Amino acid sequence: MNAFTIKDLENLSGIKAHTIRIWEQRYNFLKPQRTNTNIRYYSNDELKTVLNIALLNKYGFKISHIDRMQPQEIRAKILSLGDTKAIQERIVNELVQEMVDLNIDNLEKILTTYISSKGVERTVTQIIFPFLEKIGILWQTGHINPAQEHLVTNVIRQKLVVAIETCVTHLKSDKTILLFLPEGEHHELGLLFMYYMFKSRGMQTIYLGANVPVKDVAYVVNLKKPNIAFTHLTATSSNFNFEKFLTAINSQFGGVSTVVSGQLTYGYNKNVPATITFKKSLSEVMEYFTSL
Repeated sequence: MNAFTIKDLENLSGIKAHTIRIWEQRYNFLKPQRTNTNIRYYSNDELKTVLNIALLNKYGFKISHIDRMQPQEIRAKILSLGDTKAIQERIVNELVQEMVDLNIDNLEKILTTYISSKGVERTVTQIIFPFLEKIGILWQTGHINPAQEHLVTNVIRQKLVVAIETCVTHLKSDKTILLFLPEGEHHELGLLFMYYMFKSRGMQTIYLGANVPVKDVAYVVNLKKPNIAFTHLTATSSNFNFEKFLTAINSQFGGVSTVVSGQLTYGYNKNVPATITFKKSLSEVMEYFTSL
């Protein structure tokens, strides 16, 4: 069982910690335990309860009404939500719940069903990325077991690899894109998704993968002369120097345009070499490549 803090519940549910404390005082659905130092902590079941109640409350149900519902009724009300956004949020919550309980078969089944219905691109943008964003804080704080992270990311990775391998498109582009992650960066899901997106749009892709030294990327860049190099930074190693990385790209890639996306681009305020472009969101990345 995981032990979640009230801040974890806030991050996962979108409900402020102050509101969660009020719910505890007024209603019966939350019974947190406390550590020896009197800090609240919550079980898997309580996390799932908060996710369900927060979703129903967001879409019009009063907390006092929800508090009187039996678990089966809460589940039925959640499944009855017809708003498109509500459905997507429900599925993301289901993924969180299956992850904390290590129900990997169920998690995979949820993803497979959504891919069959909506396709890979919508599944990633509407379900997988919101899910990863929601649970990312748990990975950083260590409030879930690393095994849960590995199992979940491997399931998603397998879905993306299959999508890439089976992708067939009639679109044609004369652009060649080289994709890589720098040394120390192992979080490959964002890059794999971009691989799928580029391939589905008829672009030639050279996929080097994760944890590649800049000098090795430069060797391929200078040999194959791609139109664009692309990298997405999620969680680099602690000794990663972003400024040196940008300088190395600029000096070793022979003038090839390079797009860098991810969290490290958000707060970077120094001058960026002319050959390098920052894209700070998925929508910015897609707008850029759609315009090519």
